[in-house]
Amino acid sequence: MDGMRWHRPPLGMVDPEGIQREPEPVTTEGEYLQELAHRMKPVVVHLRGGEIFRGTIEYYDQRFIRLTRKGEPNLFIFKQDIKYFYEE
Repeated sequence: MDGMRWHRPPLGMVDPEGIQREPEPVTTEGEYLQELAHRMKPVVVHLRGGEIFRGTIEYYDQRFIRLTRKGEPNLFIFKQDIKYFYEE
């Protein structure tokens, strides 16, 4: 993988809530998120509450994404809270 970190959790990985979860099944959404993470493509995430965040997707699973931001704390954002996002 040319020195890049793997972005999908390995089988049985423990998420930030301390719960062991299965990796996300490979789907169109999963493939798209994997590609964004691999290319470290900047994205803009709009939440249902009106907040907007910019960064790169470093990690994802069935429930959330981890958005890595320059000069600001990284965020774990639940997918159910995302209104939409797009590549910057």
